[in-house]
Amino acid sequence: MKWTTIKRVLTSGSKSFIRGGAVSAATVLIMTVTLTIISALIFLSALLSFTLTSIKEKVDVSVYFVTTASEQDILAVKDTIQKLPQVVSVSYTSADAALVAFRARHATDQLTLQALNELGGNPLDASLEVLAKDPSEYASIVNFLEASPALSSSGTSIIDRINYAQNKDVINRLSLAINATRDVGFAVVLLFAIASILIAFATIRLAIYTSKDEIAVMRLVGASNAYIQGPFIVDGVITGITAAFIVLLLLWPTVWYAGMKTASWFGGFNISSYYASHFTYIFLILMTSGIVLGSLASVFAIRRYLKA
Repeated sequence: MKWTTIKRVLTSGSKSFIRGGAVSAATVLIMTVTLTIISALIFLSALLSFTLTSIKEKVDVSVYFVTTASEQDILAVKDTIQKLPQVVSVSYTSADAALVAFRARHATDQLTLQALNELGGNPLDASLEVLAKDPSEYASIVNFLEASPALSSSGTSIIDRINYAQNKDVINRLSLAINATRDVGFAVVLLFAIASILIAFATIRLAIYTSKDEIAVMRLVGASNAYIQGPFIVDGVITGITAAFIVLLLLWPTVWYAGMKTASWFGGFNISSYYASHFTYIFLILMTSGIVLGSLASVFAIRRYLKA
């Protein structure tokens, strides 16, 4: 297609959008609603990811050692566990540190503190807190520890117990929740995407219907299908871009206000901060979605008028 033809198509599409008046405004409004739904899904996905990550970071497996275990032997076990590919981090808590934390947690419970003082020593064990990359990996980590028990320099096992059995139900439920959330989230995104395309298609089809006589005349004088489609595709692209800019402008005051009000509800997730730090990402998604939806809806909507 020659540049003169391309320029003519672009000009015709722009004029068609302007001349559309109320129909163009209605199409932009529907597309704005569609892109608003897409932006809401972006924030919902980010919130779910943040929540699941926060929960995963709070679930771990603790390995407790006998009171006679030396710090050197425990740190050797820590290094071994740290090298496992399933492990994100391993933190060490000494018996003394565990005692200090225990006293802090029960600072107002004088009966418990009195009983602890009467023991005359430190009854708490040193421990390792193991954080896995995925909750489903804890079973393999525990199996590794049970199959290869940690030994001291004297050859005796220094592991007293592993709290995986107590946390197993919680870990399994978390794994199921993560998988279910991913599946449901994908289904919701797909459902809204289909609904958005249908809504945009119906609205743009209405706009094209008002130009059916013009299309018929162009066909009579021998205009190619590509030349006839061109202005309507440009019209759809302009509609998508306009709607994307409107959504981006409306999002800023909305997420700023929502960020102040809801940060404490979502465990520290701030919608405003997310929007500011991911603006380029959101801009590209909305702009691309607007262009693709507008152009595809125009192509499908005009096809019925191009049939011989």
